[in-house]
Amino acid sequence: MTDAAIQVQGLVKAYHGVRAVDGLDLTIPRGEVFALLGPNGAGKSTTVEILEGFRGRDAGEVSVLGIDPVMATRSWRERVGIMLQSTSPRSFLNAREALTHASRLYSNPRDVEEMLDAVGLTDKAEEKPQELSGGQRRRLDVALALIGRPELVFLDEPTTGFDPEARRQFWRLVESIAADGTTVLLTTHYLDEADHLADRIGIISSGRLVALDTPEGLRRRAAGARVSWREDGELRTQVTPTPTAVLRELLERHSGEVEHLEVVHPSLEDVYLDLIGDTTAEADAATPPHDTHVADEEGVA
Repeated sequence: MTDAAIQVQGLVKAYHGVRAVDGLDLTIPRGEVFALLGPNGAGKSTTVEILEGFRGRDAGEVSVLGIDPVMATRSWRERVGIMLQSTSPRSFLNAREALTHASRLYSNPRDVEEMLDAVGLTDKAEEKPQELSGGQRRRLDVALALIGRPELVFLDEPTTGFDPEARRQFWRLVESIAADGTTVLLTTHYLDEADHLADRIGIISSGRLVALDTPEGLRRRAAGARVSWREDGELRTQVTPTPTAVLRELLERHSGEVEHLEVVHPSLEDVYLDLIGDTTAEADAATPPHDTHVADEEGVA
């Protein structure tokens, strides 16, 4: 337990008799960047909200930084940073004031100006959330989650609304806080984001963890590379774990160029879609409207 930032055993949460989380086991070591993936309604958000201490559970054991979240104290809250899926778009405070206010809640906060620069909001520091674009508001949410220098940070779909440049900037920020030893639990619908950032990825479907591995380990689960070419006027495709052998055989049969030859290796997205299949996660469909824990008027959750 000493090396685990998060440890979950037999986690269960049901709504109206339907299990949104169904016996989940999960251990996340300290200092790891962990991505939790899954389709809408798979139980992903319910799991994260239980870990954050925002939602109760029906069964199972949960330890986050050595504490059961239902027993969370102020000192525990100070060690945890949370970026919610959505927060209030309106505030009386501008971005700099919101961060300054939030920083005063912590004993060892990050520098406000450095945080503004890290999320690309220096030029927007005097603007209020309602004056920012959706992507800029998400950057402010990231800054509010990290201003307290947390040991563990939850980032719930953090780059929704980001343009490509902003996403890359955010990735560099996550890499920098991970290098400092911060544990990161990330949920995202962007497979390239999980692939780039995560040490390990967990895939949840119908409230159960259906895969847990490194990005490379998940890709190795695929049936193989897809080799396609045109022969005798017909487009042919072969899925094989040994594409080089297939290419050798093709070259032996063709005296010149192999027409329309293409070798496509499986992506993380291919594996993800194969793992979740056509599963319809009924669990979260039975839940009440999602509680987003909207921030207060000061812009701080």
